Amino acid sequence: MAGERSGGGGILGGVRVLDFGRYIAGPYCAALLGDLGAEVIRIERREGSEDRFVQPIVPEAGPGEGGEGAMFLQMNRNKRGLTLDPMTETGRSIVRRLVATADVVVANLPPSTLKAMGLDYETLSAVKPDIILTTVSAFGHGGPYSERTGFDGVAQSMVGAAYLTGHPEEPVKSYAPWVDFGTASLSAFGTMAALMERAKSGKGQVVEGSLLSTALAYFNFHLIEQDLRKTNRVAIGNRSPYAGPADIVSTKDGWILVQVIGMPLFKRWARLMGEDQWLTDPRFKDDLARGDHGEILSERTQRWAETRTTEEALAELEAARIPAGPVYSPQQALDDRHIKEMGYLKPLAFPGLPGPAPVMETPLRLSRTPASVRERAPLLGEHTDVILGELGYTAEEISAFRSEGII
Repeated sequence: MAGERSGGGGILGGVRVLDFGRYIAGPYCAALLGDLGAEVIRIERREGSEDRFVQPIVPEAGPGEGGEGAMFLQMNRNKRGLTLDPMTETGRSIVRRLVATADVVVANLPPSTLKAMGLDYETLSAVKPDIILTTVSAFGHGGPYSERTGFDGVAQSMVGAAYLTGHPEEPVKSYAPWVDFGTASLSAFGTMAALMERAKSGKGQVVEGSLLSTALAYFNFHLIEQDLRKTNRVAIGNRSPYAGPADIVSTKDGWILVQVIGMPLFKRWARLMGEDQWLTDPRFKDDLARGDHGEILSERTQRWAETRTTEEALAELEAARIPAGPVYSPQQALDDRHIKEMGYLKPLAFPGLPGPAPVMETPLRLSRTPASVRERAPLLGEHTDVILGELGYTAEEISAFRSEGII
């Protein structure tokens, strides 16, 4: 590794990561590495990158006064903050000095932008031969869409996911950006693999993730079915085409989701509903048949649920060992007893906020070498002077950089 440095100790203690990412795919990849102990330096524009202000907690406030957004608070925990303009020659020279001390560079930017900023692998490896460059783009490098920009919803739309979500008259993308988070997680996985390989060979490499490839991977079995069976499925709301009943139904005071997959679960459901005769009905002989006739099964589940409160319905379903859960609002999720007692959401104070931000911890737990969320996201440029001082720049040089608009 590049020497002993600050960080969280843990599995990646001593690893330095430079995070040039924006929004989710790059920054969350770097955050996961930081959770595992890497020292992560978040590098952004002098006025603050645009993702710093997505979903601002205090909309009328400025940077560091609560104007930062919810996304930024999650994506940038466990990082130090540096402002820099890498499109200037002086800025690029600072980048080179930073890279010489780093193990990993994370950047979710198009290839041409990487080149212009001096963050392409050829330039980086000339400075640090064993550097690992983790790139995340919308469409990957090499194809006709390589230079296109794109977000999570674009990838969801292009693989068929939005088409099969919602209803035929209105495709719907997921509110949760699963493509972004999936790409970030896979990129962190690839970065860890590259670090393991470098420990053997002493060589760096490029780790390349893309939103489109992640969406294709997560949606792949639907594409396999389409290619081989030509099913030409269309959206059917919350029902599953592959099993049943699997749907969201209303109760007296809310909504629940019920998922029945496989004959053992279907037997339990039929007996709970008082529909034992359906166990020999050819319409429900297997999962695929139950998916084809799911509207009937959903209607029966709905009639059962609407006579019960959510609590009553879930209690009966749990007693029958049938997978089910409440459909929560965000506030109900925050109030859930299990989520609270598991300690999943860690309160992190941030200047200007009305209270601590409930930042989700690393979504997996290691028994002996746990990851951890230790520090809040950095203020804009909070650690610029300290980091540049560590690189050997004098106070006078740092002051000159600031007056020249470099930092």
